[in-house]
Formats: sequence, C-alpha cells, structure tokens
Amino acid sequence: MMPNKVEGESDLGTKQKRKRSGIAGWPEDERPRERLLSRGPHALTDAELLAILLRMGVKGKSAVELGRELLKRFGSVQGMMSAPLSAWDGIKGIGNAKLAQVLAALELGRRAALPTIREKTIIKSTTQAAEYFTARLRGLADEHFRVIYLNRRGRLLDDALIAKGTVDTVHPPIRSIVARALQTNASALIVAHNHPSGAAQPSDTDKLLTRDLIAACHPLGIKVLEHVIVTENEHYSFADTGLLDRLGLETLAPLPVKR
Repeated sequence: MMPNKVEGESDLGTKQKRKRSGIAGWPEDERPRERLLSRGPHALTDAELLAILLRMGVKGKSAVELGRELLKRFGSVQGMMSAPLSAWDGIKGIGNAKLAQVLAALELGRRAALPTIREKTIIKSTTQAAEYFTARLRGLADEHFRVIYLNRRGRLLDDALIAKGTVDTVHPPIRSIVARALQTNASALIVAHNHPSGAAQPSDTDKLLTRDLIAACHPLGIKVLEHVIVTENEHYSFADTGLLDRLGLETLAPLPVKR
C-alpha cells in the first residue's frame, strides 16, 4: 500500500525540478554570475553577460539561451546598441523591466567610450573632431544633430544634442545653436550629425544648413570650424574637402538683384 502524500508535496517537488532545470541547476563554476565574480567579466561570452542582465529566461529556455537568441536576432552587441526601440517589440521573455536593464547597460557602454573630463578635452583639428563625434554618433538608429562649443584655445565648453529624429524630420534650429554659443561664451563651434543610411556624402539640405549657420555666426565673431557627417564605417569632413570654405564664400557674395 502506497503511503499517503503530504498535501503540497507533489507541487513542491515539481517546483524544485523546474528550478534545477534552469541556470540554478548548473554546477556552480559554470553559472555566469559565479564565473564573473571568480574569473572576471572578460571570461564570459556576450550571451553570458546578457544572461546576468536578464536574470531569468522563459519557459524551456535559460537566460543564456535567451541571450544567444537576442544576439542572433540583432547580429551583435553593436547591432543591439543601434537598433530602434521598435525592434524590441514582441520578443518573448523581454518585458519592460528586462529591456530597461539591457538598454541601460548598452548606453553605459557607449558613454564609457566618450571623454570623461570635459574641461580637459581639446579639439584643434578635423581629425580630433571626427574621432570625438564618431564615438558620439556611430551606431545610432536615428539621426542626431550635435554641436560642440569651443573657446579660443579649442577647449570644449559644451556639447549639445540640438535635434534628433528620422532623416526627413531633423531640422536643427539655427537660432538655438547661435543662442547657446552666446550663452557659453564660445569663440567657435563644430557641428555634426550621423547618417544611419550609411551614405557619408552631404545632402543639399546639409549644405544649406551649414551655409546658413556660417552666415548667422559670422557677424557675431563665432567661427564654424567644421561639419562632420558620421556613418557606421566612415565620416565626411566639410573642412577637409574644402566645402566649408566654399559655403563660407557664398555667404559673403552679394545677393542677386531681383527684377
């Protein structure tokens, strides 16, 4: 005769089996969190690092397997960084809390590549400007338009995101750019934006904006030193190509006489 089961015993056993079937059931030296603490984060794969952020998987799939699935979906960690928010919609096992944790970690990684002490950042060449903005703008899914403000010695006074959106909707307000230059007492400025499409060549709109900005800054004694366009693999320099000088000359030319 079989002994009577204690009430709740079956449910408890089922829960324990489920718990053991996940990462918690792995040998301790194979669990991502324990391995990170004992060997350091460099010992873990991208999927294992994601698993620590995700904390839990979904039914039938561990957090590590969910991490591998995300990497496959986006192609790489860089692909996750550049993906728009809409690309995360409908992924099973990724709710708002998990998504917030992952996106926060990715943004921290992006910011870690930026200069940490603004007062010590000096930009005196187009190469330095391109390197600075490449770290700022590469990999973004939307178009961002940024302006950095410099003093006479090239020291960074301010870095401002002026506008962002889709390629067709970003219209940086020149008045706001100039007003900020006056507020920071800047002697010069450098503008930059990214082209998520991957084409580094400036559009007619990019050229007109740059020309109008030069025209607005010149009477105030503020120099527009550069306009950089950043893509995933390259950048375009208005100054290095001579386009900046040509646009500057256009602002000095007399307006055509209307007949």
